[in-house]
Amino acid sequence: MGQSVLVCDDAAFMRLMLKNILEQHGYRVVGEAVNGNDAINKYKQLKPDLVTMDITMPDMNGIEAVKAIRAFDSKAKIIMCSAMGQQVMVVEAIQAGASDFIVKPFHADQVMEALRKVMSF
Repeated sequence: MGQSVLVCDDAAFMRLMLKNILEQHGYRVVGEAVNGNDAINKYKQLKPDLVTMDITMPDMNGIEAVKAIRAFDSKAKIIMCSAMGQQVMVVEAIQAGASDFIVKPFHADQVMEALRKVMSF
């Protein structure tokens, strides 16, 4: 079975889209989170190989969640998901400990390229 992934996005449609791309390429989606707090709790519980994290979410945004997950596990592999025009937030996310980022709307080849890159370090 493929590597495990936790998908975190407040939009159910985006989670479904990403889940489909990942599963078609042999990854195993072990959980879905709807905000940063949910992502932290599920990360601790599921211990996935990789997390995809939306930047803009209610309650706790993706950048705060990245910091908390990296504080819990300094080796956590997290790929940020951002809409176009959020470059400043992407830089902030990378500084917070994210490994890479992908831009919405998702394209399977871009998603897989980011995953390959992150899983190789």
